[in-house]
Amino acid sequence: MNRNKVWSIFVLIVAFAIFALLIDIPQLPGWVPGHQWFSKQKVHLGLDLQGGTQLTYRTDTSNIPYEQKVSAVEGARDIIERRINIFGVTESITQIAKLKDEWNLIVELPGIEDVHSAVNMIGETPILEFKEQAPSRELSESEKDAIAEYNQHAQERAQDILEKVSAVGADFSFLAKEYSEDPGSKSSGGDLGWFSRGTMIPEFEKVVFDDLKVGQITPELVKTNIGYHIIKKTDEKRNDQGEVTEVRASHILIVAKSEEAIKQNGKWQYTGLTGKQLQRALVTFDPQTGEPEVSLEFNKEGAKLFGEITGRNINKPVAIFLDNYPLSIPVVREKIITGRAIISGNFKLSEAKELARRLSAGALPVPIKLIGQQNVGPNLGKNSVKKSVVAGLLGFLLVAIFMIGFYKLRGVLAIVALSIYALIVLALYKLIPVTLTLAGVAGFIVSLGMAVDANILIFERIKDERRLGKPLSVAIDDGFRHAWTAIRDGNITTLIVCFILYQFGSGLVRGFGLTLGIGVIMSMLTAIVVTKTFLRITTKNG
Repeated sequence: MNRNKVWSIFVLIVAFAIFALLIDIPQLPGWVPGHQWFSKQKVHLGLDLQGGTQLTYRTDTSNIPYEQKVSAVEGARDIIERRINIFGVTESITQIAKLKDEWNLIVELPGIEDVHSAVNMIGETPILEFKEQAPSRELSESEKDAIAEYNQHAQERAQDILEKVSAVGADFSFLAKEYSEDPGSKSSGGDLGWFSRGTMIPEFEKVVFDDLKVGQITPELVKTNIGYHIIKKTDEKRNDQGEVTEVRASHILIVAKSEEAIKQNGKWQYTGLTGKQLQRALVTFDPQTGEPEVSLEFNKEGAKLFGEITGRNINKPVAIFLDNYPLSIPVVREKIITGRAIISGNFKLSEAKELARRLSAGALPVPIKLIGQQNVGPNLGKNSVKKSVVAGLLGFLLVAIFMIGFYKLRGVLAIVALSIYALIVLALYKLIPVTLTLAGVAGFIVSLGMAVDANILIFERIKDERRLGKPLSVAIDDGFRHAWTAIRDGNITTLIVCFILYQFGSGLVRGFGLTLGIGVIMSMLTAIVVTKTFLRITTKNG
């Protein structure tokens, strides 16, 4: 291989290693470019390393038709996960475990302190309700003044953010994640995806379709009835006539209050229509557009109630709540007496399936009973972390002694490659992210051994080639080529096992399979690319 190409690969390896190192360091100094982003990448620790509680629930699916049991249990799992998120527990894991004909839900709550409240919250039965808007009221002068004062502060905050966004080198996506108050787009950096005319609020739509060019950010705040927007137009699509038909944009929203909303008081009133009257929710497709939508079917009592509700709310919204959270707020166009309804709203297929599952979970009662609780103290978790770190460092040290003792310079190169491997794998654990458990740490340590094993196979093959009298550069190329099949086949069989462990295992078993699988993939790359590049650089000629 041309030595210039070898050096180019070497530079890329060093760049990747530095990038991984910056991710791995817990807190970078302020002078490092991008230090905020790097420092935000955290290690996600599981229950056994962080401490916390594991709760095991048994679901009662005896009254649910067989073909709907999986959907109902998955819906219950989704609701539990959302309840946990509202409770403020991070890095939680909720899994389904089937034992013969019984379905269990295993909930891991790392770092949780108020276990009693968590048990009460999770144990509630999912509640599905259909609500209509409550009558509006008049505002007092003090309420109007409070609204004006709140909106003034909101405008000032939005203006400050606009100045940050307009600064040279500002990262719009990063600032949107930090400041935006739009829950639907905040986590994706303010990205609203593709949309056509008639989809957005008129003021917003005019700016993105008529005023902005691709890549531009609004120089001034855009005021709508929702609040203050800072908008960036990221892309557009045109038809054959050159007209803009679709736009992709991102925004940062600072919410404002409106007198009309306060008059309504944001309240929804009980209608008597709940999940008890909903027979099923299915994903269907619009025959005209082919877009996915969610079809609702009520029983006789529900059909009567739904007809009355839609009859008195024509051109008004009727909200569908699950656990007091609005899943969908469609506007009624006509009275519906058939006992069936369609929820449409530019859904992706995955979103429609999720909505149908959640609605079905509310309609199909799945009682859950706490059958097990296991507590792990924070001190035990800290001790586990310390022991895991010591085990990892000790294993690395012993491997280094062995490799350098047997292979001298090549052993040193293998250890440097192994260090780069460890940096990259740990960075991937943060970026994916992987929730590390004791079993996951074990998987990482095992993968270290497998990474060394690949280097040993290569070095021994190089020795064999040298015994045949081949020049060193040729022996290196042939040694790698002949060792590759053994490395490939051994790692593929390990990856198959990792897939089985992750796909069909649960809890700690899945963690072991995931970390080992990531380690095996990266070990092949480092052995074939990193070690080979280092050997070529240190080999001057044949």
